Amino acid sequence: MIDLALLRDNPDLVKRSQEARGESADTVDAAIEADRARRAAITAFEELRAAQNAHGKTVASAPKEDKPALVAQAKELSDRVKAAQQAVTAAEEAADAALARIENIVIDGVPAGGEENFVTVRTHGEPASFDFEPLDHLALGEKLGAIDMERGTKVSGSRFYFLTGIGARLEYALMSLALQRAVDGGFIPMIPPTLVRPEVMRGTGFLGQHADEVYKLEADDLYLVGTSEVPLAGYHMGEILDLTAGAKRYAGWSTCYRREAGSYGKDTRGIIRVHQFNKLEMFVYTTPEDAEAEHLRLVGLQEQMLQDLGLSYRVIDVAAGDLGSSAARKYDVEAWVPTQGSYRELTSTSNCTTYQARRLDVRYRPSVDGVASKTAPVATLNGTLATTRWIVALLETHQRADGSVVIPEVLRPYLGGLEVAEPIA
Repeated sequence: MIDLALLRDNPDLVKRSQEARGESADTVDAAIEADRARRAAITAFEELRAAQNAHGKTVASAPKEDKPALVAQAKELSDRVKAAQQAVTAAEEAADAALARIENIVIDGVPAGGEENFVTVRTHGEPASFDFEPLDHLALGEKLGAIDMERGTKVSGSRFYFLTGIGARLEYALMSLALQRAVDGGFIPMIPPTLVRPEVMRGTGFLGQHADEVYKLEADDLYLVGTSEVPLAGYHMGEILDLTAGAKRYAGWSTCYRREAGSYGKDTRGIIRVHQFNKLEMFVYTTPEDAEAEHLRLVGLQEQMLQDLGLSYRVIDVAAGDLGSSAARKYDVEAWVPTQGSYRELTSTSNCTTYQARRLDVRYRPSVDGVASKTAPVATLNGTLATTRWIVALLETHQRADGSVVIPEVLRPYLGGLEVAEPIA
């Protein structure tokens, strides 16, 4: 949720942010009115409860002959207090619903508009070119014995797959390299749970516009995560963090699950858009004033990985309407996929400022002139450092005419020194 003081004191800023996202400014007016009604209901309840307490003392000290009338008045007051308490509950629920429609305030400079309105920040490397007809990643994967979509569909349905042989080894190598880079960068490695409670999923913003992407186990009231961002954001839920020594950085390695709702007919070939994949996710808790610098640091780690893997890519500043509710700014790094003749997202990194932390009640104590002050929400950031989809760009970029694929040098130590993946007989 956004800062209520900001909503009350600067509604025009909130409206501009909503409009940049393609949302109606009316959502801000509705939230302000719901907040006002909630506060009025609380005030009315507290005044009635104070009157009830004072009346109780009057009854206790009143003469015997006056008590029946006073007791009747007490009963009436009790009924009014109960009604006021119910009104508070209803007003709080209405306010929560209205405030949930207000997404994080976008950072100045984020392009307005939808998915197609991104701005390219920079590109790196020349797109791969070949003197032969290149194969797409699935054809290569089948020749290498790396990807088996047919049996994945047989076992689990569409958009499922087996990574086999060199495919499984490549994913392990990618993830291991990313984990080592994260550890070297000061991140604590984590294997988080992949089932989380509703309050954690809701707190990270995934039960809003992304709710149809999430798998839920109804019998257990638990959700399967689509990214380690979710459990890592919940890791310090309800805590006050000590950030005097710097940011807290975690790297979560987990399997992730997404319904891919709304993607019918899109990327049905291969492993670009699937229901299950592995991912190494960086997650950071830091002070609000350090969040933007930390954001750029995450992008730098992602770019270094892609450069060392020999991939051509571009970095884009994602438009406000494509940010998701929690992000105030998001950079995607997209690698060139030769057979598609286009860039495809491999990593995403978001600055969520204090939006998630307010929902999850994660705070720290700012220091003013060396003296700790009252607690305030931390800022949270997240960013992908490796995921299954990277295999797509790796296979296609480094393929040779005979269907073999050159292994990037940085991955070879994780593959027993293997330099070239050869087609299977």
